[in-house]
Amino acid sequence: MSRRRQIYEGKAKILYEGPEPGTIIQYFKDDATAFNAQKKGTINGKGVINNRISEFVFTRLSHIGIPTHFIRRLNMREQLVRQCEIIPIEVVVRNVAAGSLSKRLGLEEGEALPHTLVEYYYKDDALGDPLIAEEHIACFGWASNEEMQDIAAMAIRVNDFLVGMFAAVGIRLVDFKLEFGRLWDGDYARVILADEISPDGCRLWDMVTGEKLDKDRFRRDLGGEEDAYQEVARRLGVLQEDGPSEVADLSHHRKLRGKN
Repeated sequence: MSRRRQIYEGKAKILYEGPEPGTIIQYFKDDATAFNAQKKGTINGKGVINNRISEFVFTRLSHIGIPTHFIRRLNMREQLVRQCEIIPIEVVVRNVAAGSLSKRLGLEEGEALPHTLVEYYYKDDALGDPLIAEEHIACFGWASNEEMQDIAAMAIRVNDFLVGMFAAVGIRLVDFKLEFGRLWDGDYARVILADEISPDGCRLWDMVTGEKLDKDRFRRDLGGEEDAYQEVARRLGVLQEDGPSEVADLSHHRKLRGKN
């Protein structure tokens, strides 16, 4: 498929005009950022892995009735998605104390929460994606009451599914970020799951060792980011369909970079 006009470039993806009206091509980059892009780097092969993991997750979520923007994967780094109006709210679902929650409330990292916690953040890098309440969302009209009910219900349902999916391969889902969009049909809009679900936006710990298998390895200068992302993909089995070509591509990147 020939590449179309670029629409937008973000921290981890580039969006291009799709082949048909109402579609977008989503390209996954190897760029890595943390702390609202204050820290920048590269995780070789990350785009390939995230493309496949996100395809895997979104496909299975659609099987349980979660509406998503995902249509199909196009190649190693691109997927075709439905064009939607992104709601400017990041939804963070937490099962275990970690990251900013631990810092804000003085909780020990790794402490299981009494129940699943859903938080909302205003999507604005310049402001540091501040934590907001549902009252802020209603006050400033970022989403309607009905939309927030749909978002909250979908977030909990996605969490229930992902907790089981990752546990089945020995991974503890600590927390993760979701984004939602509006898909318009005339004057009517429905809420759908958008963006991606990958180790970039999830905290994933090995259930036995507690080893971090996500972007925290980059945030905290732990090293081994490429191996961690590949391990998640290997456990989910998402690199097997195309044979050894994708793994070889990642290995080639690693050889060029050399061992740390």
